[in-house]
Amino acid sequence: MRGNSEHIPPLQASIDIAAPAEQVWAVVSDVRRMGEWSPQCRKVIVWGGEVRAGAWFTGINRRKLVIWATTCQVVRYDEGRGIGWRVRENRARWSYELADDDAGGTRLTERRDMPDGVPPVAALFADRFLGGVAGHADEMMAGMHSTLERIKAAAES
Repeated sequence: MRGNSEHIPPLQASIDIAAPAEQVWAVVSDVRRMGEWSPQCRKVIVWGGEVRAGAWFTGINRRKLVIWATTCQVVRYDEGRGIGWRVRENRARWSYELADDDAGGTRLTERRDMPDGVPPVAALFADRFLGGVAGHADEMMAGMHSTLERIKAAAES
């Protein structure tokens, strides 16, 4: 199977959090906690222990009976404003962006971009185990909303 080098639309979801950006940043910038929020990610192991630009981490993911690991590198670490990483296996770029909202809290936006398409091995994996690239994207969109709700609960507590 060939990968999909066509443009894949980004996935994006946002939520307003009744907490200052510093409080939201403290939660979202600790990628080790992603397993607490994401319905797909179960655990994150940061190589070398420190989350910063250039840092690497492994994500352990699960969907039903399928378990897989991803290797990620932090490509953006802008304290208090945003964090992002690139997944080596499928070239996805995930990010969280913080902005002030109109109510004095923080608007948090989660985004997944696939600027280089899906490589062949990742497309085959998605087709065989995740319901296809498009089907998995639909599931991830729902997961993004769940993730943001859980981050909101953690940041507001």
